[in-house]
Amino acid sequence: MAKKQKVKKSVKRGMILIIILVLLSILGIKFYNEYLYKQTYEYKLLEINYSIDESKILIDNLNDKELNNILGLVYNSNISKLVTEKYFIFSNLERYLDFINKDDSKNLTKIVAMVNVNRDREYYEDTKKASLEDYELMLVNKYNYLEEDYEPKAITTIPSTYAYEGNKINEEVLVAFRNLAEEAKIAGHTILINSSYRDYNSQKEVWESRKSLYGTRQADAYAARAGYSEHQTGYAIDVADFYDINDKFGETESFLWMKENCYSFGFILRYPEDKEKITGYSYEPWHYRYVGKEVAEKIKNLEITFDEYYAYFIANI
Repeated sequence: MAKKQKVKKSVKRGMILIIILVLLSILGIKFYNEYLYKQTYEYKLLEINYSIDESKILIDNLNDKELNNILGLVYNSNISKLVTEKYFIFSNLERYLDFINKDDSKNLTKIVAMVNVNRDREYYEDTKKASLEDYELMLVNKYNYLEEDYEPKAITTIPSTYAYEGNKINEEVLVAFRNLAEEAKIAGHTILINSSYRDYNSQKEVWESRKSLYGTRQADAYAARAGYSEHQTGYAIDVADFYDINDKFGETESFLWMKENCYSFGFILRYPEDKEKITGYSYEPWHYRYVGKEVAEKIKNLEITFDEYYAYFIANI
């Protein structure tokens, strides 16, 4: 009888020990899971006041390095909204946030576009050399310049069939424009180049002439300063309708044809209407830039400027 009681006590103690071990295991797993959760970005973002929804947006749109950067910043409700913008560039985040405070519209799509093309900075300040290795995709504008002695390679004289006298252009551009002009002619349009490659000094004369007539502000609106002109790249052209006696290309049928078809030959309308704040130039229906067929088609389909395309698809690598 005593032996049976000892066995029962031993079994009872064993059961109690098992229960204790199970409880400890459960508590251990709970604490371990809590520890693991505290290492997640969701927990850390919640800790600095982001909501669950905001945290999910940030986690879904940013990589680890970017998330760690966010954790070092003060909570800002605009951040989770900015990262969902189509052309959001993380390296521009602090500039977006600064520009929001300066822009009355608070339109985040507009703010992202403006900052991406450096419009949160003054023209001709904080400039840098254009990347020559980009060739037909090099960006030359009021923030990216070509040096005074820069001369593009493969510049050739344009035959009088396709341009007014004295015009030169990159050989690849000439081939593309020749094909364009022939197709335009079939459609009943006579489109000619009236201005093309200009070296540094020629551009300087153009800008200074406008400045003397209209002042610096007006000169900057319609002409680039020397070194900042696309014409120096050898990839830009100004065109005209041979029969346009009013010299208003934007009001011609040729312009409408050009606007709809130029991308098929690798050209884009470089300074579109209502994009002045992005490009830095007034609307120029006559100014076209060669970027190659693939890029020209993308820019047309995305309905963005070359400045925007360059910032997001070329510089943002």
